[in-house]
Amino acid sequence: MSAVDKTQTGLMSRSASEIARVLEKARGEGVPVKAFFPSLIFEAELLHVDPKAGRIVIARSADEAANEAVLARPRCAFHCDLAGWHIEFVAPEPRAVVFKKRDVIQCRFPELLASHPRREHERVRLKAPLPLRVHADADGIMPFEALIVDLGFGGVAFLAYASTITLEPGTVLRGCRIVLPGGAECVSDLEVRYSQAMTLPNGRRAMRSGCRFLSACPELAELTKRLLGT
Repeated sequence: MSAVDKTQTGLMSRSASEIARVLEKARGEGVPVKAFFPSLIFEAELLHVDPKAGRIVIARSADEAANEAVLARPRCAFHCDLAGWHIEFVAPEPRAVVFKKRDVIQCRFPELLASHPRREHERVRLKAPLPLRVHADADGIMPFEALIVDLGFGGVAFLAYASTITLEPGTVLRGCRIVLPGGAECVSDLEVRYSQAMTLPNGRRAMRSGCRFLSACPELAELTKRLLGT
């Protein structure tokens, strides 16, 4: 993968200078960063971005339970919205420190940053014959149940799953078994490009990930053509 990888589901960058540029812009504009948990949301200000020292510094949330949830994770996925784009970055080793006489949360500098246009999220539609049931990561180390809630050209799918599950950008879900209308199945590996919190029609919270197919699934490609009327 190149330092900056562009697909229909947005951009993924492993370039420290590019990650620093985006995060510094978010910091300069006072954009809050968030982390999503099953029953709460961490939200706080990004205070310091230092790729040379290999760290970022984030203010503590007003919700102490949210702070503890972040600090309990070995790695935490943070989100923010910037100039029409949804940004996600994964920061390892969050820990409580004192920075400029403030109690804050410090993390190692992110190794990857993903972004996608927010307008893509607004086009998601839960309509027949979607959603499709998916036995995700069936050949991997953590199988789970999910739904494909939207499809697009170029091998793109949008996956919804429980808010208790964390999928980082770049994660490959092996051997996903997708149940098609009529009960047939097709199998494909999916690469996670970004993740975002969502609310299902029944009001329950869930997570949503834009994914790219890494192996061909002709039956699903044909279904996509029919859904899009091509």
